[in-house]
Amino acid sequence: LEIGIIVGENATLVVDTGLGRRNGAIVAKVARALAPRNRLYLTTTHFHPEHAGGEGGFPPGTILIRNNVQQREMEKNGKEMLDLFAGRSALNKELLADASLRSPDVVFDTEAKVDLGGVTVRLLWFGGAHTKGDQLMFVEPDRTLISGDVVQNKVVPGIFRDGGTPSSWLAVLDKITALNPAHVLPTHSAPGDGSLVTLEKTFITDLRQSALALKAKGVSADAAGKQLTDEFKAKYPDWPNMNVSGFVRNIYAE
Repeated sequence: LEIGIIVGENATLVVDTGLGRRNGAIVAKVARALAPRNRLYLTTTHFHPEHAGGEGGFPPGTILIRNNVQQREMEKNGKEMLDLFAGRSALNKELLADASLRSPDVVFDTEAKVDLGGVTVRLLWFGGAHTKGDQLMFVEPDRTLISGDVVQNKVVPGIFRDGGTPSSWLAVLDKITALNPAHVLPTHSAPGDGSLVTLEKTFITDLRQSALALKAKGVSADAAGKQLTDEFKAKYPDWPNMNVSGFVRNIYAE
């Protein structure tokens, strides 16, 4: 998981927290070391615990900002997700034992701008993709996009439960394209340049068209998922993991 730290002349914005209070405290310590006198802001790409479950490790006075769709997901499912992740391993259980979730200081609808002093960061909600409340951060001076799980580097997209849809994910990518990012910092995969946005859009479009063609022929979602997994392994040989079955089911269901 990549953590974003944007430092301005007067304030610092941290994007995502790591898993649990201990990791959050480490991230906060690094942010403080970079600019000890700066005001500290925190935001999260989405409500899952490895991204937001460490907010309790940030010092008092940290200004927490997130969009209202993500906050509603947090209020509805945040505690359940902490419990789910804690059950995955003994280490997770230890890290999340003292995890806490607090209400944000600032909630916004579609955009909030944070002036850090010489650096402006746009916090953007463009619609559902991986989750309903996916949030994007665009650092204007150098056109860097912190993309969360929405734009990744050669990773098959995944829609979590009742998050976005394949169509809404593509609509989000259209809006990201209009930003013309020069650099993309995803989570769970390597950073890259603006071409990652095009790659993500091309992949989803290709998979969607292929799945809908099979659906029109009466092929079941499960069979289509297996067939397209094999086909896309050959078509995108440098992607490390290629199981498209889940996303194909989302395409069929839409």
